[in-house]
Amino acid sequence: GKLSKRFGTPRGGDLYWKGWLISAPSGTAIKAVHHGRVVFSNYLRGFGLLVIIDHGAGYMSLYAHNKELISTTGDWIQSGEIIARTGNTGGIVDTALYFEIREKGIPVNPKTWLSKR
Repeated sequence: GKLSKRFGTPRGGDLYWKGWLISAPSGTAIKAVHHGRVVFSNYLRGFGLLVIIDHGAGYMSLYAHNKELISTTGDWIQSGEIIARTGNTGGIVDTALYFEIREKGIPVNPKTWLSKR
């Protein structure tokens, strides 16, 4: 997809993006950035259908606004495994993936976790 909102850019008022918003066609496969265990796979207000993966050592990745969840809570996930499909749930108009990395609960720039293939 195409990066439409970057980590740290203004979101409105005193709010800033804590992750990336990546525009993509509806139903695009979303792949895990790293292996880990799914600790949440359900609807969460403001995030829509959301998958959270615990990667250990205090790191988690969040994948929000999905239209379909493929992984379920408790699943062990491999890097590159399809975990969900893009949508526009949780209050966004256009289809996109919201991607966030947290280190010990604090959002960090996801740039270091992604690379072009």
